[in-house]
Amino acid sequence: MKAIIPVAGAGTKLRPHTYTQPKALIPLAGRTILSIIVDQLVEAGITEFVFVVGYLGEKIQHYVEKKYPQLTCHFVQQNSREGTGHAILLTREVVANDEVLIVLGDTICECDFKEVIASPYSVLGLKKVDDPRNFGVAELNEAGQITRVVEKPQIPKSNLALVGLYKIKESAQLYECLQANLDNHIKSHDEFQLTDALECMIEHGVRFNAFKVINWFDCGRKDTLLETNAILLKKYKLASNPVLPYENTIIIPPVSIGEGCNIKNSIIGPNVAVGDNTVINYSIVKDSIIGSFSNLYEVVLKSSLIGSDANIRGLSQSLNIGDNTEIDLG
Repeated sequence: MKAIIPVAGAGTKLRPHTYTQPKALIPLAGRTILSIIVDQLVEAGITEFVFVVGYLGEKIQHYVEKKYPQLTCHFVQQNSREGTGHAILLTREVVANDEVLIVLGDTICECDFKEVIASPYSVLGLKKVDDPRNFGVAELNEAGQITRVVEKPQIPKSNLALVGLYKIKESAQLYECLQANLDNHIKSHDEFQLTDALECMIEHGVRFNAFKVINWFDCGRKDTLLETNAILLKKYKLASNPVLPYENTIIIPPVSIGEGCNIKNSIIGPNVAVGDNTVINYSIVKDSIIGSFSNLYEVVLKSSLIGSDANIRGLSQSLNIGDNTEIDLG
């Protein structure tokens, strides 16, 4: 089995951070979105990965090759972003006829991946949502099999959303449907959707079972990213990395602090993740993500997302600051 992770998106909802950093590499609970996904799959026994890269794809490749040298990794370039269906179709030659586990690169799922992989049938991950109109939606029969999937329906017949987790045994049929949709210009919402290819497979008799995930975290926007950071910090039970005590500083767990940080005269936490080699002095930070090599002096931050190499002086309440930024609020 090969794992396919599409990470070619530009991450426009997370700008300015994604001007300089792929969305999948944004820090989260002391890790990155991508490393959390890959680690889950490695723990489940997968050793071969296919990454669909595009925007800032060289950073993805460098990160993966450095962090996971033991894995067999392929990188497929998606030069024009035409949807998830188009992205998966580009992996056809690499996958051949192997089974695939597709995990979208901007969502984190809590589930038993070993159980998903062991299923004798193709499986789609589902989660109940309040408003399914913004998601792919699955309809089930009484036996729990999926009878129909549709992308972002205006009038949903189900509240079960596709969470971005797809185990496909019949990969040959998947690629045939993807190619047929491309050849016939079958699009939903102006893109070639993976959901439409799955519906094509269902219409041709492929059986899909439903797999309901425990939790599903959307990391595509600032507010949901900060919420996910707080939940995962609690899950990982992080206080801080084992480093020397910080001078005149109070740490309120859960907090993740990277290596080489210099923190003085501050209150950090709860729900804060700080990158490596960051300096914080005379500051209060809570419910925030701070990048690496940043400098914070005399600031009060809450619900903030600060990129790497940022310099902030003064007083503030909520910021969304990208990499290589300097701000003086004094």
